[in-house]
Parts: sequence; structure tokens; C-alpha cells
Amino acid sequence: MILLSSSLNSFIQLLGVLLIFLFVLVITYFTTKWIGGYQKVQMSGRSFQVVDTIRIANNKLVQVIKMGDVYLVIAVAKDNVTMLAKLTEEEMGLTEAEICNGKTPGQNGEKGQMTFQETLEKLKEHFPKKQD
Repeated sequence: MILLSSSLNSFIQLLGVLLIFLFVLVITYFTTKWIGGYQKVQMSGRSFQVVDTIRIANNKLVQVIKMGDVYLVIAVAKDNVTMLAKLTEEEMGLTEAEICNGKTPGQNGEKGQMTFQETLEKLKEHFPKKQD
């Protein structure tokens, strides 16, 4: 009888711990969704939009940011931000719908994501060649 009551007691404790764990998971999930929605609303009124980001190394990124009709290509490092290029919509060759949908034309005109190599080649066209 004592063995049965101790195993039943252990089982009830296990159920209690599992219920508390599930409660914490549910609270964490809804808190994360609430914070994400709040941040989305806060960022929607901004005058700029991050079009694309690529990580080069730890704490080093290259970002394309749209500000009005101008696109800025910036390098973001741990302690500083450097502007690499300033492009117009014509130089980027993108339409507003393609930017909003996250789709950019491929090299052969087909729909799809541009590879980093294609994006880099497109950006190189706008920089003057280095004279040796």
C-alpha cells in the first residue's frame, strides 16, 4: 500500500511539473508573438525599408536599404556603419511590386531570387574601374 501511494504521488508530481512546463511554453509563445507584432507596428511607420541583408562574417553585414526613391548599400560591422553605394530605382532595376514580394529578376529575366553573385555583378557595374 505504501509503495502504491508513493508511486501515485510521484506520478502526480510529474504531471504537475509537465503542466507548469507547458504553461511556461504557452506564455513564452504568446509573449513572443505580442512583442513581434508590437515591433512590426513600430517599424511600419518608418521612412526606410531593409530590402536585403547578407551576412559576410560574424558581426559583419551588407544591407540594401530603401529610403524614398534611393537605395543605400551599407556595410554594417560591430562598431561602425559605412555607406558603400547610393543607387536609384533605375540603377537597381527593380519594380515596387518585386521589392514588396521579395522577388527580383534573375539573369535571364525569369522570376526568382537573385543570387549573391548576380547582385554583386550588378553593383560592380555602377562603380568605376580601378586604374592600375
